[in-house]
Amino acid sequence: MGSRLWKSVALGAAVGAALATGAYAKEWKTVVIGMEGGYPPWNQTDSSGKIVGFEVDLANDLCKRAGVECKIIAQDWDGMIPGLKAGKFDVIMDGMSITDERKKEIDFSKPYAAPPAAFMAAKDSDVAKKLGAGKPVNAIKDPKAADAAIKAVQAALKGKTVGVQVSTTHANFASKYLKDIATVKEYKTTDDRDLDLKNGRIDVGLDDYPTVAATLESPDAKDLVIVGPEIIGDVFGVGEAMGIRKSDADLTAKFNKALDAAFADGSVKKYSLQWFKIDTTP
Repeated sequence: MGSRLWKSVALGAAVGAALATGAYAKEWKTVVIGMEGGYPPWNQTDSSGKIVGFEVDLANDLCKRAGVECKIIAQDWDGMIPGLKAGKFDVIMDGMSITDERKKEIDFSKPYAAPPAAFMAAKDSDVAKKLGAGKPVNAIKDPKAADAAIKAVQAALKGKTVGVQVSTTHANFASKYLKDIATVKEYKTTDDRDLDLKNGRIDVGLDDYPTVAATLESPDAKDLVIVGPEIIGDVFGVGEAMGIRKSDADLTAKFNKALDAAFADGSVKKYSLQWFKIDTTP
């Protein structure tokens, strides 16, 4: 009996030590990544039903570097964080900005992109005339210039209707700066918002620059242009990153190591230039 007791004590101590050193951490062989498949050029569904885009190429690259099989599934934007926390998938890659509010719910990898936000409006509209052509403004490096730019936006959008996708940093910007000035309309998808903008049901749309630029490439958007400040920082955060469960710190570390290597050899920049036509590396 005594011998068994001591063996049990020894086994318990060994298990505790193993857990403390991470020896029993999950062995990642397959990583499931959730993205909309409807947020071009970050990710979009092609005519064959396959999800393609900047984040697909980057995800496949990072999974290869991390030594795991990568499986990508489609998920509605408004169910991203709940789906991740429920274990439906292991990683979010959907142009998701790092924000303090989201960090309360999940962890993030290092940012892999940091594009500015941009406004789009009809080229012959009052908004376009008042705001002029798009111009980068960095709220982190030059807060005074950003404050002046935001005030100009408020003046130009007084009484107008602004379209944003729900539960985004763009919706946060509209709520913070425009809710008492303009009518803010939230949409489940960017396609719904863009359709209303093209048909004149709203006056201006707000999204990240690559998404706006992709919208303007479509033939039915020939009357739209980028207007006003292209804002970096403020409510838009420090960049977009992989969203990962707080309990999976080992997976976050694995992808951060892969990202370091992808930045070092220029792969992230290559994918950015391919899909966005600009370098969005942080």
